Amino acid sequence: MNWDQSFTSIEILTGILFLILYLGYIFRIHRLARHFKQKPDVVWIKFGFRTFYFLLIIIAILGPSFGAMKKQIKTIGKDIFILVDVSASMNARDVPPSRLEKVKYELRQLIQKFNSDRIGLIVFSSEAYVQCPLTYDQSALLLFAESLHTNLLPRAGANYEPALQLALTKFKANNQPHIPEKRAEIILLISDGEDFSPTLSPIYRELNRENIRVISLGIGSENGALIPLAKGFVTDHKGKRVMSKLNAERLAEIAGNTNGQYFEIGARSSEIPRLISAINAIEGERQETRTVDVKANKYYYPLFIAFIFIMLDILIIFNVIRL
Repeated sequence: MNWDQSFTSIEILTGILFLILYLGYIFRIHRLARHFKQKPDVVWIKFGFRTFYFLLIIIAILGPSFGAMKKQIKTIGKDIFILVDVSASMNARDVPPSRLEKVKYELRQLIQKFNSDRIGLIVFSSEAYVQCPLTYDQSALLLFAESLHTNLLPRAGANYEPALQLALTKFKANNQPHIPEKRAEIILLISDGEDFSPTLSPIYRELNRENIRVISLGIGSENGALIPLAKGFVTDHKGKRVMSKLNAERLAEIAGNTNGQYFEIGARSSEIPRLISAINAIEGERQETRTVDVKANKYYYPLFIAFIFIMLDILIIFNVIRL
């Protein structure tokens, strides 16, 4: 059996309060009965009735779920590849605790908003590889997202070309030629915008031909921050510390060339809600019907039994003290 709500201190305190008040009531009845030299044993019958339906009401509030049922839902097909920059500049701390840690936090919120879509995860710096293929399994995806760090790939500057090309290749491989309608295909590019890739014009043409939009999410600040290492900070060939800044123009350019949009995460603001709305507004041509397991909340069973005992409590009257 599963429960729709967890057992909290509120239920415990309510139960304790019920017992204290009712035991106080019984104590007064016993004192009164002793005064009239009678035995109020029937008071325990009422106590049993009321305790029983009180517990049933608590059980109904918690929402007991047992058995299983299937439900068919229609979803508008959407495939989303999330491309996450894991180059060294993502360790900069102008967005606390660091750019990459902030991305991981936002990904947890983001992924849970798209439980009816397939999502995949690609990590990149100068190279790119699939961390998690397209899947409906949010638990696995969240696990992969939590494991992101800047040592996954060789330390080098970010290059968007291999990451975009890899996502494009995976989308093509997932398309089924016998089905004319296409699922909506979206690339979510997350980076600070420091890009060392050559011209992306050929990639733009391929993405537009396949009707794949790139939504870019920039993280960082215009003031920038130093890039920390285990000891010290990243320096250039002259030994000068490198200041990493958000290059919003580059990310906006990529989104604009693929009919996408640009959003931003800063130290004190986040456009994640707007990004979620933008992705939700994109509809695929093909609808899918999926069968999912849903919890069968049977709260009405204990509530109905409790109602019966409440009515019996009202209708059955015992004379505790006979004068």
